[in-house]
Amino acid sequence: MVVGMPKNKEKSDIEENNYTEDKSFVDLGKDQPLKGELIENRVIVFSHPLLNEFFERGYGKFAENRLELSFVEAIYLMDKAKLTVSSKNKKLSFEELLKTANEIDREIHTTYVVYNDLRERGLTIKTGYKFGCHFRVYERGVKIKRGPKEAHEHTKWIVHAVAEDYTCSFPELSRAVRLAHNIRAKMLWAVVDQENDVTYYQILRIKP
Repeated sequence: MVVGMPKNKEKSDIEENNYTEDKSFVDLGKDQPLKGELIENRVIVFSHPLLNEFFERGYGKFAENRLELSFVEAIYLMDKAKLTVSSKNKKLSFEELLKTANEIDREIHTTYVVYNDLRERGLTIKTGYKFGCHFRVYERGVKIKRGPKEAHEHTKWIVHAVAEDYTCSFPELSRAVRLAHNIRAKMLWAVVDQENDVTYYQILRIKP
């Protein structure tokens, strides 16, 4: 079943976050970019004095004192000159990393377009694969931390990134909405068109 999306809609609250430049991020790692190693489907940064600062901004996850970046995170950071990536002692270009990612993950183009759009809006993002979605998105200015959190520090949006010709079922939609409801977040589908423009649709749970 193809679930159609309306041509005209009200702007979602996530779209009220206008595109902005994070000046503190511009300077982060400017003189000393992260150095990562491509291992299977992720990029590992083994050491860097600013690892925690990148983590607080939503990049990667810590595992035994190293930072593990997903493909979308690594591609974004590489595009921003915050990261260099090597594989088998060979330094990769941005195009080579993108090609490798696409060979492993055929959805990488769509998910990266959405990830880039959310980052350019100044929002904090974490991947959400273990939660059954592409991204968990937080309010602008929120820093990721382990342990207890204030109310505003929790996930605000659950985002699925899909191409405009994506086909889904109502049970799939229902599972996504239940997931968001369980963690008190808003469920958004980020639809990418052929021009790489992103439109966000909020899916609501309504009880009769």
